[in-house]
Amino acid sequence: MKEYGGYIELDTYRLPMLHEGAIALNCGRNCLAYLIKAKNIKRIKLPYFMCDSVFNVCKKYGAEMSFYHIDENFKPVDLSLDDDEWLYVMNYYGQLTREYLSQLKAKYGRVIIDNAQAYFDEPLPDTDTLYTCRKYFGVADGAFLYTDTQLGEELPIDESFDRMRFLLGRFERTASEFYSDNQENNHRFADEPIKQMSKLTENLLHGIDYEFVKKRRTENFRLYHDRLKDINELELRDVEGAFAYPLLIKNGAEIRRALQQQKIYIPMLWPNVVSERPEDSLEHKFAKNILPLPLDQRYDTNDVGIIVSEVLRCID
Repeated sequence: MKEYGGYIELDTYRLPMLHEGAIALNCGRNCLAYLIKAKNIKRIKLPYFMCDSVFNVCKKYGAEMSFYHIDENFKPVDLSLDDDEWLYVMNYYGQLTREYLSQLKAKYGRVIIDNAQAYFDEPLPDTDTLYTCRKYFGVADGAFLYTDTQLGEELPIDESFDRMRFLLGRFERTASEFYSDNQENNHRFADEPIKQMSKLTENLLHGIDYEFVKKRRTENFRLYHDRLKDINELELRDVEGAFAYPLLIKNGAEIRRALQQQKIYIPMLWPNVVSERPEDSLEHKFAKNILPLPLDQRYDTNDVGIIVSEVLRCID
């Protein structure tokens, strides 16, 4: 029976939500799990430069893996697919253009595009594409999947209320106080089954001004690039609604530690690549030395200027 009266809970938000027509799931890795089950994927080709959570999903759901390298522009190299093999393409920092991804789709057919770092890129027609919400917004979970194949089973609805402590805590205090809670939340998804997106996360996503977020992220990306392009070893294209500004510099790992002392927290996105790939490989170099500088909607021109100044000071 519906409850009436009592204390008021979180308001219900009604703004339009980006990716409204996609399948709303509990996390990005379960978008891949959904596809493996729904499309009966037995073999999949993955980039070496990839989070180990993707490898773990493939193992868990019985998809045999093979691997490929990427080049300095984050594009796959030396690709070949067997008849029953699927190609998993990570759109790193949104640097792969729609035209290039269309070419991959036309050539290989069985392509899965991971837009976890390209939330504002529209999916290609008839192409399995996934998006992760918590890399872009203040939510504890959530992901979207575009696919033409339904799993054909009733999925339970996830619940997020007990994952929100680190988000609420950082809103009122400091990031360092709740870092362990954030890490614990990241680890929770290793064993999470495929579920529908929680009502709480979906509600929060309906409260976001997406045009503002996209505009602010785009402006901040351009500010970084204007100041840092001459020292960046990467040749970057302009990105609207960017995930982060990837700055590749020599001794990036040391710069990361120095910035942390100034309370500028720059993650190493895929430490598994550093430990697993040869030191002379491009994947090792990228994972260790790319600094994904923050440019999200919390920051304005002044904030970007402060971060740039600190980066340049650490380099000097």
